[in-house]
Amino acid sequence: MKRQLFSALALTIATIAIAPIANAAETKSVENIQKTRIEFLENQTKAITNVQQSRLSGLDARDKSIDNIQKARLAFLEDQTKAVTDVQQSRLAGLDARDKSIDNIQKTRLMFLEDQTKAITDVQQSRLAGLDARDKSIDNIQKTRLMFLEDQTKAVTDVQQSRLEGLDARNKSIVR
Repeated sequence: MKRQLFSALALTIATIAIAPIANAAETKSVENIQKTRIEFLENQTKAITNVQQSRLSGLDARDKSIDNIQKARLAFLEDQTKAVTDVQQSRLAGLDARDKSIDNIQKTRLMFLEDQTKAITDVQQSRLAGLDARDKSIDNIQKTRLMFLEDQTKAVTDVQQSRLEGLDARNKSIVR
């Protein structure tokens, strides 16, 4: 009986001595798991940020190339306008030199040239309107893409927050 009493007493003392050490080891293990999970979430956030930056850089590059294309097109249209104007001026000078005495022919030819100028102006205006429409649609697409990226970032942040809250709840229940 004494042996059993001493064995029970020794077992109780050993349990009391080892319990805090086991509890501390378990707490440290939980903390290490939490740190690992937080690092994983931070790495995911960094990766998402890098993807978003790459996408924005791509969009910026596209914007710049579109701006350059538009500038080149406008320069081309201006050069065409200047060439048309030069052709018209040389035609008018030739007509004036040849046909000073024939007023009706000159009026007819001038009206034809004015109609051509109006047609060219109309074509240029419609081309510029088309370019403006493309600009607006590209801006709308970019805004939509940026809103989509912001929504994705927000969703990832919300998921990370809920994961962290879940981890905190687990830790609290484990510690208790």
